[in-house]
Amino acid sequence: MSTEFDKLVRLAARLVQTNDTIPVGFFKVLSSLDEMVASAQQNRKKMNATNAKALNSMKQKVKKTQREHEAALARYKADPEEFERSLNAPSVAAAQAALAAAAPKKKKGGPMAVAADADAEDDDGFETVGAGKKGAAGAAGQAPTSSEGIYKALTAVLEARGRKNTDRNEQIKTLEQLLAVATTTYQKIRVILALIAALLDYNPAVNPYMPLESWSAAREQLDTLIGLLLAEPKFAVREEAPDYDDQVERTPSAEEPIVVVRGSIAALVDRLDDEFTRSLKSLDPHADEYIARLKDEKVIYATVVLAQVLFERTQEREHLDRVVMRRIEHIYCKPDAVVRALEASLPETASQSQIWASEPAKAAESSPVELIRALCIRLYKTDNSLLRTRAMLSHIYHYALHDDYFTARDMLLMSHLQDTVGNADVDTQILYNRTVVQVGLCAFRLGLIREAQSTLQEIFATQRVKELLAQGVQAQRYTTLTPEQERAERLRQLPFHMHINLELLEVVYLVSSMLLEVPLMAQAAGDAEQLRKRVISRTFRRMLDYANRQVFVGPPENKRDHVMQAAKALQTGDWQKCVELVHAIKVWGLMPDEKAVKDMLARKIQEEGLRTYLFTYANIYSTLSLSYLSSLYSLPLSTTTSIVSKMIWDETLPASLDQVAGVVVLHAAANAGASGSGSSSREVSHLQRLALQLVDRAAQLTDNSERYLEAKLSQGEQRAEGVRGDRGGDSTGARDGQQRERRHGGGGRGGGRGGRGGSRGGAVGRFNSGALGRTVQV
Repeated sequence: MSTEFDKLVRLAARLVQTNDTIPVGFFKVLSSLDEMVASAQQNRKKMNATNAKALNSMKQKVKKTQREHEAALARYKADPEEFERSLNAPSVAAAQAALAAAAPKKKKGGPMAVAADADAEDDDGFETVGAGKKGAAGAAGQAPTSSEGIYKALTAVLEARGRKNTDRNEQIKTLEQLLAVATTTYQKIRVILALIAALLDYNPAVNPYMPLESWSAAREQLDTLIGLLLAEPKFAVREEAPDYDDQVERTPSAEEPIVVVRGSIAALVDRLDDEFTRSLKSLDPHADEYIARLKDEKVIYATVVLAQVLFERTQEREHLDRVVMRRIEHIYCKPDAVVRALEASLPETASQSQIWASEPAKAAESSPVELIRALCIRLYKTDNSLLRTRAMLSHIYHYALHDDYFTARDMLLMSHLQDTVGNADVDTQILYNRTVVQVGLCAFRLGLIREAQSTLQEIFATQRVKELLAQGVQAQRYTTLTPEQERAERLRQLPFHMHINLELLEVVYLVSSMLLEVPLMAQAAGDAEQLRKRVISRTFRRMLDYANRQVFVGPPENKRDHVMQAAKALQTGDWQKCVELVHAIKVWGLMPDEKAVKDMLARKIQEEGLRTYLFTYANIYSTLSLSYLSSLYSLPLSTTTSIVSKMIWDETLPASLDQVAGVVVLHAAANAGASGSGSSSREVSHLQRLALQLVDRAAQLTDNSERYLEAKLSQGEQRAEGVRGDRGGDSTGARDGQQRERRHGGGGRGGGRGGRGGSRGGAVGRFNSGALGRTVQV
C-alpha cells in the first residue's frame, strides 16, 4: 500500500507542475486513508514490530500529503458532490459558449451586408463569410472577429482535455470550428497545435495503434502547420519559448521580431512516424489492410521532408538531424525503384532543401545512392553519437544492397562499430545485425564465398537469428518469457516489409559452408584429429553427420535436405547432381538476379569439386592430365591450371606442374613408388588408417579388460580372507595355492571352463599369446 500511495502522490505532483487539475479520486483516496490509518492506530498494540513500523511510516506520509492539499481536502470533506461539480465545471460546453461569442454575428442591414435568405438558420452559431454564396449572411471581407473569444474557447478546451466525462470527438469538432474562424497566423498556429494534440490522444488499451482517420487528420494538420511556418518566417514553433499571455494576440514587432509559440514540430513528426510503424507491426502482413496502410508511407515521407526544409531554414540543428535520420530510415533498405517513387511524390517545396534538393519531376533520373550519401554526410557532422552510428550503419547497408561489397566492408571495419555496438541501444544493435547480414548476402551475390560464410557465421553461431534481426521471438528450451517481455519483444520487431528472408539467409549460409567444408574434409582424409582442429562451420558439420547416420535417405523435402544431399554428391565427385540439387532450391528467386546467382553457384561447385577430387585421389595417381581434369569438371583449361597452381602454391597439394606436357606430377604417389614399403615417407592410405585405429581400440579394450579382472580378483581375495576366520594353516595354504593356480589359468574345477576366475585367467593368457594379442601388445 505504501508503494502505491507513493506513486499516487507523484502523479498528483506531476499534475500540479503541468497546471492540470487533480482529479477528485485523489481526494477520495486521501480521505479514506486518513480514516483507515486512524482505525489501525487503535489496534497497534496487537501488531508486530514490522507492521507497527509500516503503520507509523504510512501515517506520516498521509499527514504530509494532507498538509499539502489542506484547503482542497477540507472542501471535499465538507461537500464531496459540490466539490466534484466544481472540478468538472470547465468543460466542452464552456468552450462552445466561448466559441459562439467568438463567431461572426449576422448583420441585418448596412451597405456591405448581403442577405441571401432572411429565413436561413445559423449553423451552430457560425456564418460563412464571403460574397456570392447562397445562405451566407455576413460582411464580405469585413467580418468582425473576436480574438479574445477564440482564446477563451481554446483555453476551455485545453483545460477540459484528459478529464473525466470529456468527449474527445466533441473537442476535436470544437477545435476544427475554431480553426475555421481563425484569421491571424498566430491564431491558426495555436489552434492547429491544440488540434494535433487532440487527434493524437487515444487509449492504447483499446486500440494497439492510432486509428487511421485520426492519424491522417493529424498528418494533414501538421503539413498545414509546416506550410504556414514556411510562408510566415516571422512565426516559429519551438520547445523553448519566452513566457507569454495565452489570451493576447501576438504579432511581430521591433521588440519581438519573431513570434515564438511553444511546441515541437520534431516531436510531432516523430510521433506520427512511430504511430505509422506501430500500425504496420500490429496489422496482418498477409492481409489487404497491410498493403493499403503501406501506401501511406508516401505521405509521411513527404511530411518528414517538409519538416527537414523547415528546420534547414530555421537552422535548428538538433531537430534537423532527427528528421534527416527519419528520412534515411524510410529509404535506406529499399530498392531504387521504390525510392524514386517516394521522391516523385514529394511537393515542390522539397526542392528548397540545401542538403538534397529533391525535384519530383526529375525523380526518375535521380540516384538513390547519392541521396543516401548526402543525407549521411550531414549526420556525420552531428554531435549526437547515436545518430552518427545509425547513419553509418544505414549507409553501409545501402552500399551492400547495391552490391558494393568492398566499400561496405571497408566502412564497417574502419568505423570499429563492432567494438562499441554492445553498449548501444537495442534498436541500434538490431540495425547492426541487419547490416552485417546484408554485407554477407552482398558477398555471396558477388561470389565471395569465404567472406560471405565468415560474415554470416557471427549471426548463425548464436542460433538466435530471428531474434537478433527483430523478425520474431525465438522459442528457448529452458526459458519462458513473461507476458511483459513478450509484449516488449513484439514491439521491438520490424514491420514485415523490412524483413530479410530467413530461409534465403539459411540457404546462403549452408551453401557457403558446404563449398568450404567439403574440400577441407577431403583434405583431412578421415583424420579425426585434423577434422577437429580445422572446423569452419560446426553447424554444417553437425547437420552433415546427422545426415550420414541416416539408414534410409529419401528425396529432399526441405532446403536443408537439398544442401545435405548436395554436399554428399560433391564429396563423391558428382558435381552435376550437386548443381541440380542446389538449383532446385526455390529461394533463389528472391535474389535480385537469379540467373547470375545460379551461374555463379554452378561455377563454384565445379571449382570446389575439382579441389575435392584432387585431395581425395592425389595419393593414387602419379600424374594427372590438365585436359582430363578440365573435361571432367567442364572447366576451362586456364581455370583448371589456375586452381591447381594455387593449391601447389598454398602447399595443400604436394605436386608440381609441368606446363609443357600439360600434366600435374603428384609427389605423394611418386615418393611412395620410389621409396618402397619400408620408407618412412610413405603416405598412409585411408584403409591403413582405419586398420591402425582398430588396433589402437583393440589394445585399449585389452587393457581395460585386464584392469577389470585384477580389480575383481582383489575383491575376491579380500572376501575370502574375511570368511576364513580361524581355519587351520593347511587349509589356508591349500586355498592360497588354489588361488595362485587360478590366477595362472589353471582353474579350480577343471575342464574347459575352469573354476571361478579360471576361465577369465585362461582367456587372458590365450588372448595375449595369440596372433591378435601379439599385434596389440605394447
